[in-house]
Amino acid sequence: MDLLLWRHAEAVDGTPDHTRELTPRGLKQARRMARWLDTNRPKQLRVLVSPTMRTRQTAAAFADDFEIVSSLGPDGNVPDILAATGWPDASGAALVVGHQPALGRLCALLLAGAEADWTIKKGALWWFTNRVREGETQTVLRAVIPSDFA
Repeated sequence: MDLLLWRHAEAVDGTPDHTRELTPRGLKQARRMARWLDTNRPKQLRVLVSPTMRTRQTAAAFADDFEIVSSLGPDGNVPDILAATGWPDASGAALVVGHQPALGRLCALLLAGAEADWTIKKGALWWFTNRVREGETQTVLRAVIPSDFA
């Protein structure tokens, strides 16, 4: 399985939190990463998105067809992401457009074996895959792409 974690692009400050929209810079970040994803995307990609406006706008730069998952909202956590995606046992690939701190905590868990407060920059993408070698399941980091490098 491939698991892609995309933090929403830059959004305006304000309340209510769920209705915050992307800034002009955030729209540019989302479009840039969407172009990279168009070129490099895995096959059979499910796109799962937090219900917030900023995550939906980020995802819309890449795909018209995405699933809004309420548990991926700003209050979501690592188990919520794992449940929504089926990592590591599901087939195909899942792209989660979500929020800190859950995305960073999941990256820490996958790479270091324990949740920790790792930061993912706005608009950045982390791509993981898993494999089995000699009976052992391994997590592989395939790419980390900040939005300004896409």
